[in-house]
Amino acid sequence: MENLLDSWGLTVATFSPLVGALVMFLIPKEKEYEHKMIALITSLWVAFVGLMLLIWFDLDATDRLQYVVDKSWIQAIHSRYVVGLDGISLPLLLLTVLIVPLCIVYSWNHFPDPKNPKTFLILILVLETGMIGTFVAQDMVLFFVFFEVVLLPMFFMIAVWGGPNRKYASLKFFLYTLFGSALMLVSFLSLFFLTGAESFVFSEIADNVVAHTVSRTAQLWIFGGMFLGFGIKVPMFPFHTWLPDAHTEAPTVGSVILAAVLLKLGTYGFVRIAIPLLPDAAVEWAPWIGLLAVIGIIYGAFCCLAQTDMKRLIAFSSVAHMGFVMLGISTLTDFGINAAIMGMVAHGLITGMLFFLAGSMKERYHTLEINRLGGLLIQAPKMGWVLGFCAMASLGLPGLAGFWGEFPAILSAYNPANGLPVETFRTFMVVAALGTVLAAGYLLWLLQRSAFGTPKEEFADDPNIHDATRTEWIAWAPLLALILAIGIYPNLVFRATDAAVDASLTPCLTIDADELTHEEIESAHCSDVYGLGDHGSDHGSDHHAVSKG
Repeated sequence: MENLLDSWGLTVATFSPLVGALVMFLIPKEKEYEHKMIALITSLWVAFVGLMLLIWFDLDATDRLQYVVDKSWIQAIHSRYVVGLDGISLPLLLLTVLIVPLCIVYSWNHFPDPKNPKTFLILILVLETGMIGTFVAQDMVLFFVFFEVVLLPMFFMIAVWGGPNRKYASLKFFLYTLFGSALMLVSFLSLFFLTGAESFVFSEIADNVVAHTVSRTAQLWIFGGMFLGFGIKVPMFPFHTWLPDAHTEAPTVGSVILAAVLLKLGTYGFVRIAIPLLPDAAVEWAPWIGLLAVIGIIYGAFCCLAQTDMKRLIAFSSVAHMGFVMLGISTLTDFGINAAIMGMVAHGLITGMLFFLAGSMKERYHTLEINRLGGLLIQAPKMGWVLGFCAMASLGLPGLAGFWGEFPAILSAYNPANGLPVETFRTFMVVAALGTVLAAGYLLWLLQRSAFGTPKEEFADDPNIHDATRTEWIAWAPLLALILAIGIYPNLVFRATDAAVDASLTPCLTIDADELTHEEIESAHCSDVYGLGDHGSDHGSDHHAVSKG
């Protein structure tokens, strides 16, 4: 079994949804039940393969790529089909293979108008191929292809099945993401030609950046292109404006996939490509990334307080929560990036669950205007309690997954990597901590207005308002269980990510100059951007003030 997984595991997981979509394409759209069963069986098969990959994954060697496949692909442009799985990509792969079947189950009796299960489910399966492929690709061209595969299905999902402003929202989503992708592609090509690499494989590019001494200026520009490409996908402030419109207009399942997985493609790009390949440029860019992250945290929170639509409020909360993820990444420390990956997983589970709830409430009330809602705990008490549970998780209550997505990210800013301004990042830490207070404010306000009190007169005797159905519980239960399980035992994620993150960072970011001699520092061949020549600097003395422990 292990040999079979080594050779075919990741390829089967990546392309099985595409095979399922092709089979559905051959079946007439009138056969709705057959389409639903094929999509569900395909997604469950992919989840089974993902589970097998987890079982056979060596958790004592998460820092190395496992299940690696390296084959010739497009020889004319020196691109190879290279896929692999390590501790960074494993949690995100598992998140993807979990979310997709849950979305299909939820859609079973919730297909939006115009009702066309065949096309809707095919788009979901194509999205799954793109998402899984992005997380396992180890070649820049292959990564770019998968990164772009998700664009068109989500565009059509919003444009065809979205709300009243779907055309505007879908076009905005498409243009923003396409612009960022173009800059990202230019950066990839520049890095390939400047390093003189013989392929686009990440590891070879990284080795050639060092060996061919790409100029500091070139590295800064290339990193800037990646920053825009990935930052728009996250999305970071001020590139976030496509997100609230896309979330608000998208059908429920589209919002769930967008929040739970698609936003993570951007943050994953920083962790997998931008920082490991261009660490010197990352040091120069990091304070600006941190600044935009904390602005996003505060800005997103204030926007949430101003919203009157439940779905739009949850969308702006994503801007704030992804700010915590980017703050952790901007510290360039193993502690911060571990916190960021935990934040990605926690946000995917919690915000995905919140969008499921918003969709179910929209189906019952036919509105998400917060001032028209109320009394959910009376009319649908189980849904009301689930909303309360998710709100508490989202605001970072200890014991739930959201806490481990926010608190370590804030703490990591106290002790940033070598070369980063300590005082600046500690200021970011204070501002981000204030953001958690604002998060509690807007989430408790949402809970109070929508779940507490008595039902409004227009909905008081509405027979359509009922508690959660069986398919809703099947779709929600795994997410609720994981939010609690990770909150109680965060090592479920940290055990996989810790060694992999540590291996992805150059030692120049983490070594302590105060513990090394001048000769040992010189032998590390670290550029002056890391400030390692300044023994006894404030940064050096503070560097281990907060330990990972």
